[in-house]
Amino acid sequence: MTKYIFITGGVVSSLGKGIASSSIASLLQLSNYKVRIRKLDPYLNIDPGTMSPAQHGEVFVTEDGAETDMDLGHYERFTGIISSKSDNITSGKIYSEVLKKERQGKYLGSTVQVIPHVTDEIKNFIQADLANEDFIICEIGGTVGDIESLPFLEAIRQLRNELGKEKTCFIHLTLIPFIESSNEFKTKPTQHSVKELLSVGIQPDILMCRTLKKISNESKDKISLFCNISKESVINAIDVKSIYQVPESLFEEKIHQRIFDHFSLSRKKNINLAKWKNFNKKLNSSNDSIEVAIVGKYTNLSESYKSLNEALFHSGVHNNINVNLSWIDSKTLKDMKLCRRYLDKFDSILVPGGFGKRGAEGKINAIKFAKKSLKPFLGICFGMQLAIVECIRCIKGYEEASSTEFGKTALPVIGLMNEWKQNLKTFKLDKDNLGGSMRLGAYESILKKNSKIFNIYNKKKITERHRHRYEVNINYKHLLEENGVLLSGISPDGNLVEVMEKINHPWFIGVQFHPELKSTPFNPHPIFNSFTQESLKLKKNDKR
Repeated sequence: MTKYIFITGGVVSSLGKGIASSSIASLLQLSNYKVRIRKLDPYLNIDPGTMSPAQHGEVFVTEDGAETDMDLGHYERFTGIISSKSDNITSGKIYSEVLKKERQGKYLGSTVQVIPHVTDEIKNFIQADLANEDFIICEIGGTVGDIESLPFLEAIRQLRNELGKEKTCFIHLTLIPFIESSNEFKTKPTQHSVKELLSVGIQPDILMCRTLKKISNESKDKISLFCNISKESVINAIDVKSIYQVPESLFEEKIHQRIFDHFSLSRKKNINLAKWKNFNKKLNSSNDSIEVAIVGKYTNLSESYKSLNEALFHSGVHNNINVNLSWIDSKTLKDMKLCRRYLDKFDSILVPGGFGKRGAEGKINAIKFAKKSLKPFLGICFGMQLAIVECIRCIKGYEEASSTEFGKTALPVIGLMNEWKQNLKTFKLDKDNLGGSMRLGAYESILKKNSKIFNIYNKKKITERHRHRYEVNINYKHLLEENGVLLSGISPDGNLVEVMEKINHPWFIGVQFHPELKSTPFNPHPIFNSFTQESLKLKKNDKR
């Protein structure tokens, strides 16, 4: 029978509920249980697809084409469980569904209210689309005390009443500040946070206390007393250098044992943490390093490209290379002189995905610099499209080539499919309905033999995740290939460009998809493996 673990957070945001959820799921997996992780987000957006990455962090795309919260990326990386659109819900989706049912008359004339109609919809989501999982872990977004999260807290309170304590467990992640001047832990914020939970009818079964170092027994006693919880259920969630050390840290704190005790399960003594231990041993084992410049416009927030950061990190650990990332604001790269000033010291250059005209010319300049300096270059999604634009602008008569995403152009090298199929020069995008209007999720690509990308994957057909509206205009295919660009990956129907390579360059590849979304610490993505290896190889050759 499926058991439910609900994870809430208190005191401050960004304590790491997503990492905690992922780590607990991994430990349960290693105990031979089947696990599913879900995220309940209290914001009113239907999904995070139209939210700025600078505000919310990156948008994680699932195989089945859902734009979801970035925590689903952590879930996949830690567990290997492929998330789906049914694993992320928002208040916006919940209220949309409730209002749709009201319009259809499904409430039989009842006054539609938060309780029971909204809470029932949340409970339906939590328990829907299951496949004999032993555990469902539900992370509740936001911080306890926020108005937005109240319906979600009420819903899980009701589930405790309906399913019983033997099938539900409440874990609360909170903060224990350490005051250096007085050399003491402060438990009062945690007491207040638990009090907030109690005010909505939820008594936590396990407390995870985020702190700089292990809290004292005296502090544990105080937390146990004032929060009405056993001392053994007060768990240290100590700061670690890498998020991938959290599963080991929580294992040492025996959080899995507390969960088994709560559900009256026989204890699983032989959890094999070898894969985590082996990975963490390699973290600082390399003497080699590379410097990678990432040229983008969301450089003020590392969460904007979380999956990309992690994918490069995975490949670095796998190849025993320290990958040092520097974020370069594309708006500063106004000409080639500035490109040389900012980019010459780096071993390789990467232009990630993005949207809009702002900063695009700076990215194109960075691409031109990578091409001329023969530095390894990787363009992802928008980065690949701009690489196509840069390459075609080098052809006489095509200097004004552009993307219709930037406005009117006589040479629409990049555009919406119906634009270039109908040979349109302009197209009005439906700005009233931007959400969910992209090519999203997993699509197949056919790779050309004897190309770099074929050698990287070592297979003809691949499947990768996409998130974009605009495509390379296939009508320019022959012109590009006649001028040193190999379109080495094409959609099965032959209409969509998936991969481009620059001939006569050591390593210059652009991909329309997002390979970073499928990278995990135990299975780093082959494109990033090749990119980091080639960067180190060329760095060593330059030194000779």
